[in-house]
Amino acid sequence: MRITKRTNIAVRLLMFCAANPDRLVTKSEIAKCCNVSENHLAQVINQLGQLGILHTQRGRNGGMSLARPAASIRIGEVFRHVEGDLPMVECFADADNTCPLTAACRLKVALSDAAQAFYASLDDITLEALVCDNWDLMRILRPVSCGR
Repeated sequence: MRITKRTNIAVRLLMFCAANPDRLVTKSEIAKCCNVSENHLAQVINQLGQLGILHTQRGRNGGMSLARPAASIRIGEVFRHVEGDLPMVECFADADNTCPLTAACRLKVALSDAAQAFYASLDDITLEALVCDNWDLMRILRPVSCGR
């Protein structure tokens, strides 16, 4: 299974916030440190804010922080919400499906089951588990390591 760029950015963004829990972090410092486009990042910030995973504050002293404790943010939840209903294969997308085997194919069910197992395995992982005692990650995600 391949995750989208948006999901990858979402996890990096959340890890950055979790690594800097004592302050609001800015879009520009996340973009610089995590090597992501500010435009893509803005879309992900908006989505995570709407989901109640990220708290955003506008203005001169604005920024963002986690809206919930890192221990309560499950990576499976993030993946499900950010990935949305993207079809894994053509036959999952009813509108664009041109596969003549759909009516008799058992692969669709197997792939659907596999996707659910993938998300379920990520449900066991919290954001806190990704950053807690991960000193190498902290060196990368702390502001001093990002060129500031």
